[in-house]
Amino acid sequence: MTPLQLSRLIADAADEKKARGIVRLDIRQKSTIADYFVICEGDTDRQVRAITDSIIEACKAKGVRPLRTAGYDDGSWVVLDYASVIVHVFLPGERSYYDLESLWKGPARKAALASGGNGAKKAPTKERAKPAKKPARPTRRRIRSA
Repeated sequence: MTPLQLSRLIADAADEKKARGIVRLDIRQKSTIADYFVICEGDTDRQVRAITDSIIEACKAKGVRPLRTAGYDDGSWVVLDYASVIVHVFLPGERSYYDLESLWKGPARKAALASGGNGAKKAPTKERAKPAKKPARPTRRRIRSA
């Protein structure tokens, strides 16, 4: 099973348990720790565990087992390590606090923006405001006498 197929299987298993905000991030160009991140969230710690159980069962049916599982008992942020795919299942507050999507997405490439990428509409990028120039300082200090 390829990493792309595994990430799709994981996303589908999370969707079966009504996970919200399912995102698959391709991090092959950014890191060697994995090929994909799958990030999603559940409303309660019980739902986070149910999503995690669904992912583990779906992968086990295909003969794939996680190398490591962390955070299952707490239920606020569960991490499943499938070597080429790392799964993060969050509670909403934890997800917004750590904001892994913006951390791993990185800046968009100019070539992809110019060519239109895969046909998806891109959000307009904000141009950075140029810093205001400092006013010129006088060369001599003038002292007034009364």
